[in-house]
Amino acid sequence: MGAVVMYGSVSVDGFIADENDEPGPLFDWLSNGSVPLDESGVVNVSQTSYDYTRPYWDQIGATIVGRHVFDMTDGWDGKPPSGIDHMVVVSHRPAPEGWDPEAPFHFVDGITPAVAKARALAGDRIVEVAAGDVGGQVLAAGLIDEVRMDVVPVVMGAGKRYFGPVDAQHLLENPEAVIQGDRVLHLRYRVRR
Repeated sequence: MGAVVMYGSVSVDGFIADENDEPGPLFDWLSNGSVPLDESGVVNVSQTSYDYTRPYWDQIGATIVGRHVFDMTDGWDGKPPSGIDHMVVVSHRPAPEGWDPEAPFHFVDGITPAVAKARALAGDRIVEVAAGDVGGQVLAAGLIDEVRMDVVPVVMGAGKRYFGPVDAQHLLENPEAVIQGDRVLHLRYRVRR
C-alpha cells in the first residue's frame, strides 16, 4: 500500500487559511513561476518547485478532504483537481442532491473508513490527506505516515490551523526534504512511530 501523506500550503505561523477561510498569499507560489505544473494553464511555478511537486502529484491515487472544503469548492464541479483520480469526502451527510453518481467522489462517514476507502482506491499509490481539521484527526488517529508542507513566508496571526485541533504531541523525524522554491519552502517529514 502507498503512504498516507498529510499535505498543504501553510503560513510560517501554522495557518492554512484566515478566519474567513481565505488562503491569502498561501497559494501565490503556484502562480509566480514560468513552468506549468498542470494542464490548467493557471498553475505555474519555479523549476525547483516543479521538480519537487510534480513527481509527488503524479503518485497521488486518492485525496481525502472534509465536507467543508468540498462545499467551499462546490465539489470542484465533479472533477478532482490536479488530475487526482479519486476524492474521498469525510462527511456525515450524503452527496449533495443532484450530484453526478459517476463523479469520482466518495462520501464516507468517519476518518478511519475514509482512509480505508482511499487506500483501496489508491492501491500502491499515495493517499493524500488535506491539512486542517480532517488531516489533524487522521494524524491523531495514528494513520499519517508523512507530513508535507509548503511553507509560505507570511504570518497570518490567526485562522485555520494546519494540524487542526490536534491537542497531543506527535513527533516527526528529521526532515527528508528541505527545498527552497520561489516564495515557498517545501518540507517533508516522516511521522515517528
